[in-house]
Amino acid sequence: MTADQLVSDSIIPLRTSDSGDDALGMMSDFFVRHLPIVNNKELLGLLSEDDILDHDAVEPVGSYSLSLPRPYVHAQDHLYEVMRMLVELHLTVIPVVDEENTYLGLITLEDLLFYFGQSMPFIEPGSILVLEMGKRDYMLSEIARIVESENATVLSAFVTSRPDTNLIEVTLKINKQNIQTIIATLDRYDYQIKATFQETTYVDTLRDRYDALMSYLNV
Repeated sequence: MTADQLVSDSIIPLRTSDSGDDALGMMSDFFVRHLPIVNNKELLGLLSEDDILDHDAVEPVGSYSLSLPRPYVHAQDHLYEVMRMLVELHLTVIPVVDEENTYLGLITLEDLLFYFGQSMPFIEPGSILVLEMGKRDYMLSEIARIVESENATVLSAFVTSRPDTNLIEVTLKINKQNIQTIIATLDRYDYQIKATFQETTYVDTLRDRYDALMSYLNV
């Protein structure tokens, strides 16, 4: 899972001679708020929509003072690093360069989200379980062992911190739709279960509502 798997050249980068109006038009066409400025395969910077609004849109973007640093990722950087850069700098695109810092293309936030959305933890049927615990109490190996003792598997684990506390939330995707025995076992081990989401219940609810609507329309 490295950046070169998602890098694309479908969005043509800006040149220093392009105007702010040119950039706004391209941003509108591709539904992004950032575009790289590239001359002769050299990445010069990343232009934001706000940069254009702070300058004269008829002037070339090469004359602008850019508000962002020169953000980029290397082709062999992990996609987690790509995600970190996008989130940390609030970007809609991130330029990708090779080992010689030659511009290769970019990755859009939309493409990255689509990639993760197509991964097994998201498309595999199952259930979601949210646990709350102290940071020092978190041991994924122990949680996974408990889940596996009930003939299930942890497909993914996502950890978030509670602000201004020593608590964390651990969100688990489990490859089993009926997780009542897992919940009971975790409860015996004194794990605090904050929430559960079972896909079968959600699908059954949608089916019941659909059937009720069809019956109503057939009256």
